[in-house]
Amino acid sequence: SRDCKASINLSALFRAVPGETRSTMQGLMACLKNKNCIVIQRVYLFDPFELQKGWAIPTSFQQMECTFLDHLSTRIMGFYSFFLWLLLLFSVISSNVFTVYAFKGTYGVNYGRIADNLPSPSSVVTLLKAAKIKNTRIYDADHEVLKAFKGSGIGIIVGLGNQYLKEIAVGEDRAMNWIKENVQPFLPGTNIAGIAVGNEILGGDDHELWEVLLPAVKNVYDALRRLGLTKVVEVSSPHSEAVFTNSFPPSACVFREDVSIYMKPLLQFFSQTGSPFYINAYPFLAYKSDPEHIDINYALFKSNKGILDAKTNLHYDNMFEAQVDAAYAALEKAGFPKMEVIVSETGWASRGDDNEAGASLENARTYNRNLRKRLAKKKGTPYRPKFVAKAYIFALFNENLKPGPTSERNFGLFKPDGSISYDIGFTGLKESSGVSSFIHFKVIGAYGWLGSSCALLLTTCITLVLLISAS
Repeated sequence: SRDCKASINLSALFRAVPGETRSTMQGLMACLKNKNCIVIQRVYLFDPFELQKGWAIPTSFQQMECTFLDHLSTRIMGFYSFFLWLLLLFSVISSNVFTVYAFKGTYGVNYGRIADNLPSPSSVVTLLKAAKIKNTRIYDADHEVLKAFKGSGIGIIVGLGNQYLKEIAVGEDRAMNWIKENVQPFLPGTNIAGIAVGNEILGGDDHELWEVLLPAVKNVYDALRRLGLTKVVEVSSPHSEAVFTNSFPPSACVFREDVSIYMKPLLQFFSQTGSPFYINAYPFLAYKSDPEHIDINYALFKSNKGILDAKTNLHYDNMFEAQVDAAYAALEKAGFPKMEVIVSETGWASRGDDNEAGASLENARTYNRNLRKRLAKKKGTPYRPKFVAKAYIFALFNENLKPGPTSERNFGLFKPDGSISYDIGFTGLKESSGVSSFIHFKVIGAYGWLGSSCALLLTTCITLVLLISAS
């Protein structure tokens, strides 16, 4: 038979520490040699770099290529080599270096439900799958929604409402009861990827909630840890722009002094658990508050002269990236330069009151269309080019029962009947013409047995992932 090779690059998958790397490699080498395989290790040294979560990868284990020799047929050897490749992958994963990522890709939507005319949750799942939207957030833990999302594969962040924080902060047992009622029963069928503890607490009007936010977050995390779910469910807390003293230019952004004494301990905890910083960033709100001095084209990603941040010498041609980098600047000054920023809400109103500048159907279409194109590029921002920009759009539907100005009820990408509010490239609600599946893959080969083998192998891989995640 001829040599069959399998290569793996682990640097983009998970972090590893030198001690674990050495012990894992030694065990794998011994295992493979016992299987009558000849293992040739080649280590390619690259400059150290960091994952988006901010963890360093040692240069001693960037890429390993192994050559496996046996006396089976060429086809079986290819399959066997691939299986050993998977053995290497899952062996390292099982050595307690698996990291939870609540966000898949770069695009998500907020599924608000303060309305009396929305489609059923099962229809919403159909809509999201048709639009190929893989991430969503809800502001509670509604059981009907969680049941409807079962088997869809769509990642969903549930919200632990502000009204529960004081109770949850009292003790871990309260958090445990909430999780056992609203999260654990739906796993793993429903992909509950995270829990957002409160919404826009710091910087808000209720200072009592400021004091209980961190204890509530810790109790939720500790309860998840006792249940063995911290590798599955991320804990976070989204913030509004009100936590900043100023955000222009981006490099000048800093946390408010009164907020900072609560924010820094919270950031320290999230830094330890690997959670990102979630910020609700709305160029629409910024433009609405000062239309005389903000260029509407700058807010809408349209052609404009942009701004130059004199301190960093970075040029910004859109407000979205400037707002994200402002958050990065504030994090850096607070002592957390490696924390990732994810936009938990952004959008543009398609209607508004007479005093709500910029609220129009055309502007909403332009902003959301251009934002979608921007996120699809999977690029970073001027200040943090290595951190891919990610955002949840607000919102999936117009919500006719929301209080406040007219704009609050008109952020939806879709109408209540599931049709599009305006065209940004999505199709409206429709039944899929084929059978939907959680996993889509292609098997290319001339022999039927090869397809069956790949299917069996894929099933084995999924089983291993589920077992490892639950351990």
